[in-house]
Formats: sequence, C-alpha cells, structure tokens
Amino acid sequence: MKVALFLPCYINQFYPQVGKATWQLLLELGCDLDYPMNQSCCGQPMGNSGHEHDSVAAARHFVDVFAPYDAIVAPSGSCTHFVRDHYDFLPQSDAVRHVRAHTYELTEFLISVIQKYPEDARFPYRVGVHNSCHAHRGLGIGSQSELNLPKQPKNIEFLLEKVSGIELIKLERSDECCGFGGTFAVFEEAVSVQMGINRIEDHKKNGAEVITGVDMSCLMHLDGLMRRRKDAIRVMHLAEILISR
Repeated sequence: MKVALFLPCYINQFYPQVGKATWQLLLELGCDLDYPMNQSCCGQPMGNSGHEHDSVAAARHFVDVFAPYDAIVAPSGSCTHFVRDHYDFLPQSDAVRHVRAHTYELTEFLISVIQKYPEDARFPYRVGVHNSCHAHRGLGIGSQSELNLPKQPKNIEFLLEKVSGIELIKLERSDECCGFGGTFAVFEEAVSVQMGINRIEDHKKNGAEVITGVDMSCLMHLDGLMRRRKDAIRVMHLAEILISR
C-alpha cells in the first residue's frame, strides 16, 4: 500500500524530531512512504473550541491532499480522532469516506494494519506511559478504567514490551487526563495546571525517568510544567523510543 505520513501542527512546529522518528520507523518496517508537502492542519483546534464551521476549509484541504493514498498515518491520537470521528460536517463524498476510514494513529497502524514491529529497539530507562484521552478513549487503543468492561491490551504497552532494556513503571491512575485538552489549557489554566501536576506526581512517585505517549500535545503540556518545576523527567514520543538503539 502507498502510505502517507501526516504530521500535526505542533509536531511540525515544535517537535520535528518526532516526525523524523515516525518517518524512520515506518521506513524501517518496509512501508512505501510519502510525505505530501502541501499538507496542513486537519482543523482540530477550531473544532475543539466549538467552531467546526471554521474547520471546513482545513478539512477539505486535508481530504484533497490525502485521498490518493491507501493509508494515512499520524503520530497523534487527537488528530486521528478528529478526522475519523468529527468530519461529519463535510459532505460525505467517496473521498471523505475513504480518508476517514484509512487515517490511523501510529500504534493502530503498526498493530492492526501492517502487523510489523521494531525488532532491535533498546531503551534502558524507567518509563511511564501517559494515555492521552483522544487516543485512549476516543480511538479505544486501551482499556478505560472508568468502564466496567473486560480489559483489552493497550497498544502502547504492547509495543514498548518489545523494546529491550526498558522498565515500564506502574501508575496509580494510569489513564487520568493531564489537563491539556487543546484550548482548555488556555481558558481553564488553573485547572489544567493542577491536572498536569497530578499526573507528573504520579510518575515521579513511581520512579519514571521518561514519560511517553502517542500525543505530543499532552506531552508538551507535561514537559512545560516539569521544566518550570525543574523536575528531572523528560518526555519522548513513542516513535522516538521505538527507533532507539
């Protein structure tokens, strides 16, 4: 299949190393990969703020750019969730339906589509997993603790367990929100900050050296708080760990 890499705005602007890591990982796993240079925002920031009508132009452009590909892969649960589950405001043409059905968050693509995983990754650190809400709950890539349902494998842990030398720590509240929530962090700053601190303290108490996840936006929020607090923990996107040697 012909695969397109979609990079969210904040990765493109602030964390280009995550885009490079995702590109390298997909190439190492044998994907026929392309990066469309005319891609732009999927429209999520406006949609998250309740202004989906302002997302229409960005969403139409997204569909025009990515419709020719067999699969669209993003190192982001939130953007994937927006495309898949919130593009109802567009007329449902064949192109729109194709893009919605074939846009995948990175772990989904590795586990459910190509079923290929890195074989020689090594990362000798104590790692805590942050399960971001859009990926964990919106896309369902792991069991949700608030639901009385049978537990299912968690994509992130499944992939990290294939990395040699890694030690996954146990958290007391493994899927609690970090408080980022896009523009929520701007309009409800005090609440957002306290939620983020709560997540950081859980990781610190259990000895994490690195916090990882699949949404760089949430990790960016936690990273900013830890830098201000001078906490000796760093954040890394899952893709960066999966290419570590």
